[in-house]
Amino acid sequence: MDINEFLATNGVTLFLAALVILAVWKAVNIVPQSEKHVVERFGRLRAVLGPGINFIVPFLDRVAHRISILERQLPNAEQDAITKDNVLVKVETSVFYRILQPEKTVYRIRDVDGAISTTVAGIVRAGIGEMDLDEVQSNRQQLIDQIKAQVAYAVEDWGIEVTRAEILDVNLDQQTRDAMLQQLNAERARRAQVTEAEGRKRAIELKADADLYAAQKAAEARRISADAEGYATQVVAKAIADNGLEAAQYQVALKQVEALTAVGQGAGKQTIFVPANALEAFGDAFKMLKGKGGA
Repeated sequence: MDINEFLATNGVTLFLAALVILAVWKAVNIVPQSEKHVVERFGRLRAVLGPGINFIVPFLDRVAHRISILERQLPNAEQDAITKDNVLVKVETSVFYRILQPEKTVYRIRDVDGAISTTVAGIVRAGIGEMDLDEVQSNRQQLIDQIKAQVAYAVEDWGIEVTRAEILDVNLDQQTRDAMLQQLNAERARRAQVTEAEGRKRAIELKADADLYAAQKAAEARRISADAEGYATQVVAKAIADNGLEAAQYQVALKQVEALTAVGQGAGKQTIFVPANALEAFGDAFKMLKGKGGA
């Protein structure tokens, strides 16, 4: 049997075998973990295939779209905006998103990245227009949260989830920067003057406190000295009252003896010249001391 006869006899069988192999090949659809496949039948949505092995009807169904479900980052975009206090700023933003429902994305929006970029630009301009420049600088996180929430709501019908929204930079024109720099320098000078004035005030307060403390201590020392003198006076007065004039004379004589003894213990104590009345006072004191001792 030659080749022509073999083909004539088994051609149909070979065709059917090839058709079966092709059908099996087209029926098995393996979807990667990072993708979802949108299947159409006669131009209409038939199913969305998830990761793994999937089976479709060959020659009737076809994979029309292979959609990546990985997180995507839009190119950094810069747009002009005017703050509430009429300052022109350039805001650089970046948005991250991922597709959750490919059947909505492919049939409801043509250019996903362009649509999200336009939405973000409008939301940024509206948000900054409600804030002063100082608020834009200090409340950046609040503005980021506002942008993310509003963008997420806007793209919900497209089957997209906005995962992150960032404001990378807020730039000002040179004239505004110069004005802000002058204001900043003036504020720094004012703070320095206030700090210096507060320092001088504190130094005066501390000196006044120190002077008051010294005066209080001096008054307290004088009071203690006065109390001691008063107590000594009371003791002497009581001794005079109890023992009469003799007790007073005894105290005077005792002090004279102590004074002469101290003079004798000083330098050049070999010879001491004293007035005659001092010797008499010494003799009187000795007699009184002797009399006290005999008593």
